Amino acid sequence: MSTWRSRLVDEGGSAVIEFSWLAVLLLVPLVYLVLCLARLQAGSYAVTQAARESARAFVTAPDDVSARARSHVAADIAFVDQGFGGQGEVSSSCTASPCLSPGALVTTRAAVAVPLPLAPAFLDGVVPLEIPVSATQVAPVPEYEAR
Repeated sequence: MSTWRSRLVDEGGSAVIEFSWLAVLLLVPLVYLVLCLARLQAGSYAVTQAARESARAFVTAPDDVSARARSHVAADIAFVDQGFGGQGEVSSSCTASPCLSPGALVTTRAAVAVPLPLAPAFLDGVVPLEIPVSATQVAPVPEYEAR
């Protein structure tokens, strides 16, 4: 009987098992959270860079026709740089007509939907699996630049 009682009191070796389960239960959600935040930060960098470079490319173009094309190419490079190639959108608007009138303001807006990593597709109807991220940049057209 004393051996039975000593077995119940003796907990040698169970701390390793408890620690392992606790580590798994805490680390898996923590790793997933870090993955989500890293991807969201990449999306934030992508839209910020796309909006800024798109506006710069627009106001330095020689004419309105090439300005929009240059703007989209600059934004595409920024999206590809952060791993969002073909997913981002960019739009431009102007305060004057034509857009490149000296002193006019050009506003570019970049947006991308950041998908949650490792999310199964069957959850799409239940919870949102993408987080929309956008950025806006306003750039003035130089007043004293020869075009």
